[in-house]
Amino acid sequence: MNAPTFKKFSQDNSVVIALAGNPNVGKSTVFNELTGLNQHTGNWTGKTVSTALGHYAYQGSDYTIVDLPGTYSLTASSEEERVARDYLCFGNYDCMVIVMDATNLERNLIFTLQLLEVNSKAVICLNLCDEARKKGIEIDINELTLHLGVPVIPTSARSGEGIDELRNAVKEVTENKRKTFSVKTEYPLEIDKAIEQCGNIPKWIALKLIEQDIDFVCEIAKNCEIPLEIEGISAIIEKEKARELIAQAIVHRCEYIVRECVTLISGDYTLRDRKIDRVLTSKKTGIPIMLGLLCVIFFLTAVGANYPSEWLSSMFSYIGRLLEKGATAIGMPLFLKGLLINGVYNTLTWVVSVMLPPMAIFFPLFTLLEDLGYLPRIAFNLDSAFRKAGTHGKQALTMCMGLGCNACGVTGCRIIDSPRERLIAIITNNFMPCNGRFPMLISVINMFLVSAVILPLRAVASAINLVAVIIVGVFVTLIVSKLLSVTVLKGKSSTFALELPPYRRPQLGRVIVRSMLDRTVFVLSRAVLVATPAGAIIWLFANINVGGASLLSQSAEFLNPFAELFGLDGMILMGFILGFP
Repeated sequence: MNAPTFKKFSQDNSVVIALAGNPNVGKSTVFNELTGLNQHTGNWTGKTVSTALGHYAYQGSDYTIVDLPGTYSLTASSEEERVARDYLCFGNYDCMVIVMDATNLERNLIFTLQLLEVNSKAVICLNLCDEARKKGIEIDINELTLHLGVPVIPTSARSGEGIDELRNAVKEVTENKRKTFSVKTEYPLEIDKAIEQCGNIPKWIALKLIEQDIDFVCEIAKNCEIPLEIEGISAIIEKEKARELIAQAIVHRCEYIVRECVTLISGDYTLRDRKIDRVLTSKKTGIPIMLGLLCVIFFLTAVGANYPSEWLSSMFSYIGRLLEKGATAIGMPLFLKGLLINGVYNTLTWVVSVMLPPMAIFFPLFTLLEDLGYLPRIAFNLDSAFRKAGTHGKQALTMCMGLGCNACGVTGCRIIDSPRERLIAIITNNFMPCNGRFPMLISVINMFLVSAVILPLRAVASAINLVAVIIVGVFVTLIVSKLLSVTVLKGKSSTFALELPPYRRPQLGRVIVRSMLDRTVFVLSRAVLVATPAGAIIWLFANINVGGASLLSQSAEFLNPFAELFGLDGMILMGFILGFP
């Protein structure tokens, strides 16, 4: 069998590593620890799925890591899963690193056993070993290595534990200094006979043929130079029975490995998480707790942002006065001084002083909830409402992402497989007020809604009103989603499989760095890029006179008839238009 020509992902002769695993196993953390900052993100050719590429050097060799989307099985149901499956089955890589969760070994083994039947040149990265120790889970690494046939390296990527050992194991496997062998799952006699009837083809392809995974079979037929008799498969064994027998065999193999390799010291290690979930995901307490947490976050954002905003405004004002004096001292023309200082500088500094403080507070708090494992619980609590609205439960996740940034929320809608439900999620995401709109909302709330409240309670009232605005946004999202799903975007809601990750203690240092660099600075830099030319254009409109009146006045006069239709005047409408940037 000849694999298709895949891009090698390396511009030199470096060793290419495919990084695979289930979602929520710390795969991205392993990737970051291996590569440091030597990484970049791009799209697969012809796909909307992004891939992170990283590079590192170890003992005289160069390595390129391809961080594949997380998936639970080689049976793909989404674009991300298809990309991961196709690359793992047909890709031009030298070795797999399969990341597994040490606290949930049995579930992770299902995908791992499938991968090891595809390619035995692999290293197991048994991650989250620190969490396993806390939960009283002991894993016999040597025994697990014997059962899987490939090196098993215990790691805790968040603290860097075992990363050097992982690099060493990858080097040994890719240089053939460490032998690996394919694991053999014992299938029922019917499946074994069916595999024989499939002819001289790899076992993992035979299993897919027997399961009659038609999409994958067609992909195999397209990418392999071997004849595949798709029409004759149904004569071998009935499809549903085949899938059931194969699944049972893999599950029994996983259970056996866990019995042989895992010892539980403290009994049921999931008891604590289940007790917390009884409260956080309860029909009675789940929604109120979610709203209470939002109130706390917005209270801290509203109160905490005031002081740094004032400090930044005062600092920028002082610097502005110094710039004006300096411009006057060097004889800068009044027009140029006004354009650069009163136009560009004042607009730019206003945007920074208003937007930076609330983002610098909100994003770390939001990231803390994400690292704790609480955001999937929010999606769980809201899934029923979205299902009744005729849409996908994953829309709850993209809606939550919209609180941080609507652009990220819209981009995140690609996790929804159904084109109909994906389009509904994209259309309605703008009803969630993003972090960039919080400064404006807080200002309006303070001016019009809580100005009469006594000062000590004003911040609390402001936070409650902001949460009320978000609740209105949620209701509007559900109402519009329902209207779309019964009119122009009719269709049946698809199923939603949601994994609730274990609760983990977040790493404050990483949270702050990630939220500041990846989110706050990113969003602020985009705002600055827009504010700089906008400030110049607004100043020019206000200061260039034509026929005895400024361009701004003439534009407002032109817009006046249209503005009167809305009960406004031309200058107010012009203010709205200039506010778009």
